[in-house]
Amino acid sequence: MKSRATKGQDRALQQRARRLQRGLEKLYPDAHCALNYETPLQLLVATILSAQCTDVRVNLVTPALFARYPDARAFADADIGELEKAIQSTGFFRNKARNIQACCKILVEKHGGEAPRTMEELFPLPGIGRKTANVILGNAYGVPGITVDTHLSRLSKRMGLTKQSDPVKIERDLMEIIPEKDWTMFSHRMIFHGRQVCFARKPNCEGCLLAKDCPKVGVAGPTGGEELTASPSGGAGRRKLVLRTQPSKKQRPRNV
Repeated sequence: MKSRATKGQDRALQQRARRLQRGLEKLYPDAHCALNYETPLQLLVATILSAQCTDVRVNLVTPALFARYPDARAFADADIGELEKAIQSTGFFRNKARNIQACCKILVEKHGGEAPRTMEELFPLPGIGRKTANVILGNAYGVPGITVDTHLSRLSKRMGLTKQSDPVKIERDLMEIIPEKDWTMFSHRMIFHGRQVCFARKPNCEGCLLAKDCPKVGVAGPTGGEELTASPSGGAGRRKLVLRTQPSKKQRPRNV
């Protein structure tokens, strides 16, 4: 049984998460999946291609790809060399081509050529993990899910919403504090915020409208000498000294 203090911390965290969520809703009312697709199968393939690749690059590749391979049967029967060539610019193209073809063969054999509608059916497919499955379920089928990509992982820890690094554990932590009906849109908005404001190396904290509710966990202070840890309510917690072994780029002397 949780202590009174622990329950109070949980309540404070949920309240702060709701404030952050409302702020994200105002900032990104039209947030959406950045991958272009017309069918659940196209989204499945596009999401496999997006691994270690930008959505912009994937969207450049998929129009011709989907015109050439219009359904799961076409991908399943494709010449693997030609499929690799068609997706080469997305990187890791040999592994992606194998996964797409193996996945589509299973779809043809077991699912009538359609992308499944449940996590239990999607997760075992080649090239599909929980992140990809949640993208498909949330966007193609309207089944709420939290998509833990690099942006959402970074922002969740920076905002003090989780202390975990494992994507599955991050997903579980967020599921406890974000209403289920909002999971998909919350993911989109966090990803938008990560791309536009809360950058990995130099987050724009001064220009961030969520700053008052964000403890900025792991973000160096103005002098670069301190990092802040989180308190449940969102204020800065303990300060941790960060020792630099090298001067920053601005401090490094120029070669003369």
